[in-house]
Order: sequence, then C-alpha cells, then structure tokens
Amino acid sequence: MSLLLLATTLAPGLAHSAPKTVLVLGDSLSAEYGLARGAGWVALMESRLKTERVDALVVNASISGETTAGGKTRLPALLGVHKPALLVIELGANDGLRGLPVPAAEANLRAMVGMAQRAQARVLLVGMRMPPNYGRAYTDSFFAMYQRVARELKVQLVPFMLAGVAEKSDWFQADRLHPTAQAHPTILANIYPTLLPLLTTTAR
Repeated sequence: MSLLLLATTLAPGLAHSAPKTVLVLGDSLSAEYGLARGAGWVALMESRLKTERVDALVVNASISGETTAGGKTRLPALLGVHKPALLVIELGANDGLRGLPVPAAEANLRAMVGMAQRAQARVLLVGMRMPPNYGRAYTDSFFAMYQRVARELKVQLVPFMLAGVAEKSDWFQADRLHPTAQAHPTILANIYPTLLPLLTTTAR
C-alpha cells in the first residue's frame, strides 16, 4: 500500500478520534485561587476524564476577578482559537459580590450562550448564590437568573456550584470567599454528573 493510500485510509479514523475540547470560562472559583496547582475542580475534572478514558482536552480560561462582562468580551477569541465542543460558563459571582444589576449580568450570560451555540458548542451553565446579607430581593433575583437563562435558552444548569460546601466554614480560605482544596472534590461532584453526558454525546 502506498503512503498516500495509507494516509487516505487512516485520515477518517484520525479525525474521528480527535479529542473534544472542554472550555471552562470562569472566575477565581475555577482558576485555583489560593490553591496549589492541580487542586481545583477543573484539574480534578481533567484527571477524572482521563481515568474514565474520555477523550477530551480541557482548556481552563478562568481568571480571578472575572465578571460576566469580562467573559463576554473574551469569549469570541476563545471560541475561535479552541473551537470547543462544550463550554462551561462559571461566571456571575463577582457581579453579585459587587452588587451589579442582575439584568446586566443576565444579558451577558445570554450573549455568551448565544455565541457558543452559534459556534456549535454545547453549554453548561454553573450557578451561584449570594450571601443573605445582600438582601432577599437581590439574592432571589440573582439565583433565579441562572434558571431563567438555562430554561429559555435550553442549556444544562448546575443550580449551585457550592452546594454542600457553602455551609462548611472550615472549607473556606481566610477570606471566607474561596474554598480550600478540601472543598473542590465536592464542587466537582456537583458539576461532573451534568457535564459528562454533554461531553460524551457531543458530535464534535
């Protein structure tokens, strides 16, 4: 068999086996703030995917301090470079902590979902809650924002990233905002069951 024929024969199989890219667009909660490298939930997810022999490439584009506005600005270039099969949006916490208007954050989330869908990427939205000292009206509106976006734009949602973590004070760093390494396996456990089916059934 000639080299040309061999390459032609193998090319379809090689293309089919190309790993799917998972792009994580998040803030300090996904950027390993205050943690040793490899201790955050994104790195733990990457390790678990490898252990379970899921052919995926994880790109963590998270930045500490990121807002929904910042994510919306950065996303077009990230989609162009990485061409993800799955986009995980973990943003909004910094909008909430700064008391920014919920409608503005929601508009940014909707814009990011739309960008991803037009790029033929599936989307997983990761929700957050605000502490009660922000007031009942604001905290309820903020939490409902994620559910509304997910429902209306037909994307999957993890309702609360810190479920099972938020109530454990000893699982937070001294700033009382960022979870310790001990908490990140629980964070992954909140996200992984919703993420995995999206990745393993994505065509790209």
